[in-house]
Amino acid sequence: MKKILSLFIAITLFSCAPDKIPADLLIKNATIYTVDKDFSIANALVVKDGKILEIGLKPELELKYKIEKTYDAKGNTVVPGLIDAHAHLYGLGLSLQNVDLVGTKSFDEILGKVVAFQEEKNVDYIIGRGWDQNDWEDKSFPTKKELDSLFPDTPVALQRIDGHAYLVNSKALELAGINSKTKISGGEIVLEIGEPNGILIDSPMDLIEKTFPKVTAQVSTEALLEAEKICLKYGLTTVDDAGLNRDIIELIDTLQKQEKFKLRMYAMVSNSPENVGFYLANGIYKTDRLNVRSFKIYADGALGSRGAAMREEYSDMHGHFGAMITPADSLDYLAEKIANSEFQMNTHAIGDSANIAVLRAYKKALKGKAGKRWRVEHAQILSEEDFAYFGENIIPSVQPTHATSDMYWAQDRVGAERIKYAYAYKMMLEKAGRIALGTDFPVENVNPMYTFYAAVARKDLNNYPENGFQMKDALSREDALRGMTIWAAYANFEEKEKGSIEVGKFADFTILDKDIMKVDENEIPNTKVVATIINGEVVFEAN
Repeated sequence: MKKILSLFIAITLFSCAPDKIPADLLIKNATIYTVDKDFSIANALVVKDGKILEIGLKPELELKYKIEKTYDAKGNTVVPGLIDAHAHLYGLGLSLQNVDLVGTKSFDEILGKVVAFQEEKNVDYIIGRGWDQNDWEDKSFPTKKELDSLFPDTPVALQRIDGHAYLVNSKALELAGINSKTKISGGEIVLEIGEPNGILIDSPMDLIEKTFPKVTAQVSTEALLEAEKICLKYGLTTVDDAGLNRDIIELIDTLQKQEKFKLRMYAMVSNSPENVGFYLANGIYKTDRLNVRSFKIYADGALGSRGAAMREEYSDMHGHFGAMITPADSLDYLAEKIANSEFQMNTHAIGDSANIAVLRAYKKALKGKAGKRWRVEHAQILSEEDFAYFGENIIPSVQPTHATSDMYWAQDRVGAERIKYAYAYKMMLEKAGRIALGTDFPVENVNPMYTFYAAVARKDLNNYPENGFQMKDALSREDALRGMTIWAAYANFEEKEKGSIEVGKFADFTILDKDIMKVDENEIPNTKVVATIINGEVVFEAN
């Protein structure tokens, strides 16, 4: 009788138990940093239809949900899908098809790489990128002499690492129609004994690029897909591409709709009359994977090529102040025009003269307008009093590895006083309340762990300097992670759909093999991505 009664009770309880709720994915056995307002931690979460359904503990979630797939994180760390707030994905893809000069330690090494590339590819126009004379024993700019000797009949254009200078040979100059009488504002054609010596800084580079072989849609597609693979490998789920033309934006949209391209993109539209006119007329374009609602403008050039616009002369070049690519009056005009739309204005500004011109233009155009979230990209060197411009409506968007790449020579350029207010991320954060972090790849390495490390340790990968570079402006680990997730999402007007692990947001996660919030500082750059998940789909998994 007891057995029959026990069986009856068991059957009754089972029949009364609620049906389990269907779900697509359970991630369990993880240290999950949600990056919500409390920076809370969980060990499991459930995903349904590409969105986060619930966050909590493994036992209760397993009891509540009927799970289709389970991902056992095996104790690894899960963070919100990492966002690179300033990069050049398409540029990275194109560079993979040209001569890679990153990390070269001498001009002779560069020449050897170019010769080897041409012997293998035999192209009609040799294009390369990545040289940095600051890494050489002789830190002076190279000239066209050796390229002319090696390639008298084939045009050669080698872009500096920062994208703000070219070394070209005579054939390239000839094709572009550049000679000693060529005049163009917003940059420099460097002359030697009255003739172009092969170095072009900023605006004159456009004349060279107009002579490049036409990039086909197939080449563009391959470039995007190759660059995407690299980003997914490094745990990126969203990339802000800082300057794209309409045709590439539309190609990305097509590839995403065909489900060939999984990465989410925040596209900054390159500043040209055609691009600006089209998007202002047609308005914001937004899908779950693509967001087009900002314009990218260049105020000045780069510090490494002395193209950054400075208020006072360069400390290592008497009488030289750099140059504005977009003059102050043009910045004012663009700012007023864009402020009357729903679009965001994101302006590259390196030197203190460029930064104040941008900040003043922003302040004037945004008067009485809330919620614009305009960005200063790089915000590299400011005067002390100019940090006060940052706030809810003006956001700094910076790249921590720029500080650790430039620290060896930056003070030579700007002197002991101005360097105090360079790469000043903590000061910006205190004024703005948020700071968006990126890499500017391919100028820097794609790896976001290098971004995190540079932000908190202010050291290079060789642990230099021992006590960190200008540690007064280091970020805490929590703020660095926020800058790569929720604050980057905010800078993209996307904080309600991504940037933190909260119910209802996209199921975008980066799974790491080390707990970057607790691991020894020196181990941060050695952290590897175990898996990258976008929309609840594992799009990369390490072997």
